[in-house]
Amino acid sequence: MSLKKNTIRAVSACALGMVLLSACKDKEKDQLYAENDVLINNVDKSVKPGDDFFMYANGAWLKKNPIPAAYSSWSIFNLVQEDLRNKMRKINEDAVKANAPKGSNTQKIGDFYYSGMDTVNIEKMGLSPLKAELAKIDAIKDVNGLVSEFANLVTLGVTNPIAIYAGQDDRNSEKIVMSLRQSGIGLPNRDYYYKTDEHTTAVRNDYQQKHLPALFKFLGADDAAAKIASQKTYALEKFLADSSRTLENLRDPYRNYNKMGIAGITKLSPLINWKTTFDNSYYKNVDTVIVGQPEYLRAVNTALTKFSIDDWKNYLRKNLLNEFSPYLNKAVADENFRFYGTTISGKTEQLPRWKRVLDIEEDVMGEVLGQIFVKEYFPEPTKKRYEDMVEAVRASFKDHIDKLDWMSPETKKRAYEKLAKVYPKVGFPDHWRDYSGLDIDKNQYVQNIMNSSRFDRKFNAGKLGKPVDRTEWGMTPQTYNAYYNPSNNEIVLPAAIFMVPGTLDENIDDAIVYGYGAASTIGHEITHGFDDEGRQYDDKGNLKAWWSAQDSAKFTQRAQKLADQFSSYKVGDQNINGKATLGENIADLGGVVIGLDAFKKTKQYKEGKTINGLTPVQRYFMGYALGWLGHDRKEALANQILTDVHSPRFLRVNGPFSDVPEFYEAFGIKKGDKMWVDPDKRVKIW
Repeated sequence: MSLKKNTIRAVSACALGMVLLSACKDKEKDQLYAENDVLINNVDKSVKPGDDFFMYANGAWLKKNPIPAAYSSWSIFNLVQEDLRNKMRKINEDAVKANAPKGSNTQKIGDFYYSGMDTVNIEKMGLSPLKAELAKIDAIKDVNGLVSEFANLVTLGVTNPIAIYAGQDDRNSEKIVMSLRQSGIGLPNRDYYYKTDEHTTAVRNDYQQKHLPALFKFLGADDAAAKIASQKTYALEKFLADSSRTLENLRDPYRNYNKMGIAGITKLSPLINWKTTFDNSYYKNVDTVIVGQPEYLRAVNTALTKFSIDDWKNYLRKNLLNEFSPYLNKAVADENFRFYGTTISGKTEQLPRWKRVLDIEEDVMGEVLGQIFVKEYFPEPTKKRYEDMVEAVRASFKDHIDKLDWMSPETKKRAYEKLAKVYPKVGFPDHWRDYSGLDIDKNQYVQNIMNSSRFDRKFNAGKLGKPVDRTEWGMTPQTYNAYYNPSNNEIVLPAAIFMVPGTLDENIDDAIVYGYGAASTIGHEITHGFDDEGRQYDDKGNLKAWWSAQDSAKFTQRAQKLADQFSSYKVGDQNINGKATLGENIADLGGVVIGLDAFKKTKQYKEGKTINGLTPVQRYFMGYALGWLGHDRKEALANQILTDVHSPRFLRVNGPFSDVPEFYEAFGIKKGDKMWVDPDKRVKIW
């Protein structure tokens, strides 16, 4: 009996020791979180949380971190990007010194970097890297020759009236088909040819009076000839813009899906021999095409005879030079920066050359760099943390579907099925792309980029007639971004998107990580599968009506409230386009509420302990705001409102937060505060 009591006492003492040890570790962890707090120094206490939460959470950082001259914005993206560039610079400089065997990845990395940094050779070559391509344009005699050159320029990635690529069929996600989309203009989008606000007018005038003439002078025209060529080129582009769809209309998947055979597209544009055009662009045996904007193809056909062959040749020369301007001699590169960097985006200096070369290299062979990156900077415990978080967010989303009072049981059942099949890709690919066919020469910077364009085009064309590769990634692991692909019903979450500058992942508490990662990234991307566009695709990734008519109408009614909310926001003299940004705004709001409920299941939320005076829920909302830390030049904001489906960063915080009851509770938001929205007017979708 006494032995049993002693055993019980021993076990109790051991259990007590374990409890004390656990408590000690928890205390150490809390101290670690407090010491490494990435939130507290960003707070601007002169701003009321209920007046402008974005500025409250981030204002102190913004005051201390003005936008550098070489940037159109300065944000957490840039901080991560700077860290990544420094890592990539070392990889590249080591590769230059390695003298690696021809054809190896190390040789490709080193020689590409060397070719881009060799400014002496680049200046010496001038426009000669374009000589062979300019000669092809010079040789055009008729419409057939013109269309043949369109196909050639497709392989180089040069803007022309034909934009073609192979991708999944929206209505049969198991099949790769050809797609044709509107293209051909030199300004960022069609609205730049028509809008009359201050920014757009200034950009349009500069384009016509300065940028286009400068390009034609580089090509050898005198002042008078450059002026005439500029006028004719602008008229051609404006004609194409007139038949191009607006940003919001490009988001309608049904309206932008028009499947037809070669005979169908030939009827739209009979002056184009489509079989030959596809063949010359590397796309063989095309029998079916998805036409996004049929009216645009009709306009291209008209333009082929409305404008002279000489007008078209000048237009193509300009497009060729414009595409490769950043990689040519200083005078040409400087003009490209002056227009696209300064006039459009407000930058006053170019990035250091090594950064520009690394950014281009990312496009040329990003997965080669990614293989090196993930080995060093994305350990297995970090990957596991975010894989688990995906499942926590998925479970939270299911709970939200369960509780919807506006959705019928039948539509809920199908929503569960789609949610369950959302496939997460976290960190990096399981299989890496083969770059053995890409030729890189240390003395040919522009040619290297041309080789890369043709290599990528052949890669894309090679998908036709083959099974869909659902393991393929559309981003590299070192990309600070993420996406939802409706055709695969997948979320792709590169390693870099979870990086918080200057802090190891293990030193960040769950409250921040759930706001920064679960809400603004994971929850956001999953919600894209159920936004106004993504919801129209089924669990297999096919564009198919799976909602009841009544449920669809109820969703649309709620979505319209959010569109109206954002359309009421004004930046400078421009209103936000609530229709064009609707999908992203739905995803932001969904991410916030779904991520929050996932966080409520964590130990940190349940314990309720404060860190540096902030409750877990307060830290959650501030962690989300951290994801949008940053500010933009007025030119960049004006351009974003015209061309981007994302709202400006401060509205991606203040907009959705205004609709979330827990935000009001966490920060004591009261009627009369600027962010207050009456409860009956708050938007609730998911």
